[in-house]
Amino acid sequence: MKTRVAVVSIIVENRDSVEKLNRLLFEYGDYIIGRMGIPYREKKVNLISIAVDAPEDVINALTGKLGRLDGVGAKTNYSNIITEQKEG
Repeated sequence: MKTRVAVVSIIVENRDSVEKLNRLLFEYGDYIIGRMGIPYREKKVNLISIAVDAPEDVINALTGKLGRLDGVGAKTNYSNIITEQKEG
């Protein structure tokens, strides 16, 4: 299975979507390398950066699901690093 290293940038403008967002991140937790969240209280927005190592279709699915949440924007930046990982 080929995987890619990427960073998913998330902007949360609707706090009501945070529970669903966290549920999704838990669901994809096996692929998450690290997470950084910054609450920008002055602007009432949260900025989250997720580092992942996963098959490209998994990363695309996660980004798409995040972006469909109300008041949540998500974009992915892929590295050129592609690795072959054994399944199992």
